[in-house]
Amino acid sequence: MASVRREIQLQVPAEKVWDAVRDFGAVHERLVPGVLTDGRLEGDGIRVVTFAHGSVVREELVTVDDEGRRLVYGVIDSPLGFRHHSASMQVVDDGDAGRCRLVWVSDVLPEEAAPMVGELMDLGTAAMARTLS
Repeated sequence: MASVRREIQLQVPAEKVWDAVRDFGAVHERLVPGVLTDGRLEGDGIRVVTFAHGSVVREELVTVDDEGRRLVYGVIDSPLGFRHHSASMQVVDDGDAGRCRLVWVSDVLPEEAAPMVGELMDLGTAAMARTLS
C-alpha cells in the first residue's frame, strides 16, 4: 500500500480551517472549489463528489474527531481503479494564534495509483491554500 502525504501551512486560525474541513458535504465549496465541481450527501455519511475532469466518486465518512481536529474518509466507489483508498485530514495549531498546518494523508491500493492520487492532492492543497486564506 502506498501512502501519499501533503502538508500546507496556512495563515488562518485552526478553528476556521477545521470548520471547513469538518463540513463533509460542502468540500466542493469550502475546501477545493475548482478541483471539485459538485458535492452532495447521500444517506448517512456518504458523499458523492464530481471532479473537474468529470470523474464521480462516492466517499464514506469514517470519523470526525473534533478534539483532535481530524477527519477520516474512504472512497467506496470510483472509476479511478482503487482497490483501497482511505484518507485523513488533520488541522494542527501552530501555536501562533492565526496559523495552522493542514496534514492530508491518503493510503491507496494499488500502489501504482499513488502518482495520480498525489497529483489530485497537489491540486487540492493548492485550492485549499487559496480558499482558506
